[in-house]
Amino acid sequence: MRLDKYVSDAMQVSRTNAKKLIVTGKVLVNGQVCRKGDTQIQPQDSVSAAGQEAVQREEFVYIMLNKPLGVVSARTDKRDTTVTDLVKDSFPRRTLFPAGRLDKTSTGFILLTDDGTFAHNILSPKWHIEKEYLVTLDTPFTPQMQEGFAKGVTLVDGTVLAPAQAFETDNPFEVRVILTQGVYHQIKRMFGIYDAGVNKLHRLRMGGLILDQNLDAGQWRKLTLQEKDLIAKR
Repeated sequence: MRLDKYVSDAMQVSRTNAKKLIVTGKVLVNGQVCRKGDTQIQPQDSVSAAGQEAVQREEFVYIMLNKPLGVVSARTDKRDTTVTDLVKDSFPRRTLFPAGRLDKTSTGFILLTDDGTFAHNILSPKWHIEKEYLVTLDTPFTPQMQEGFAKGVTLVDGTVLAPAQAFETDNPFEVRVILTQGVYHQIKRMFGIYDAGVNKLHRLRMGGLILDQNLDAGQWRKLTLQEKDLIAKR
């Protein structure tokens, strides 16, 4: 790869600014000043720019975000703060988007990425990727709800949903729900069949990856490739 392109990608600056760093002697290749932007960089070469190590960026990034209340699951929005707004300063040259949605009033695990193929696969009904939620109801959870979820709820509009798992907790108003599909407002509509309202909804897990308990609302971190693969675990 050409040195100017390498520096541009690694430092997340424009190609013009990368060339300025090079011609002003601020780029070192294997410890030596290099002022030629067309110099070919090999995998074993060490490159630094403006005193910082310039490491070739990953092809894609995968970010675990603990979505707070009031933030919308979208790439852009004219009125509200979006999940990508919370990380954009750290990834100025990435076009990130949420792989899946949570309502504005819901919280928890959102995956942000620029890997469209991966996002499509984990959201596809064919993959049956589990998503687990902690749900707070305005009425106690009942065995009838649990049995109905297991059989597959039929919504008011006639939509027949796939079977889902629901488990009681120590709190009679809290339920753990596991879904393998993603219908609009699905959990709220499912409980609505039983005249139960959802007060809180928090996503705990995607696939085999659990939300990092060290992340407060609004905080995020990059995933390792091993963690990314856990999401696709079926």
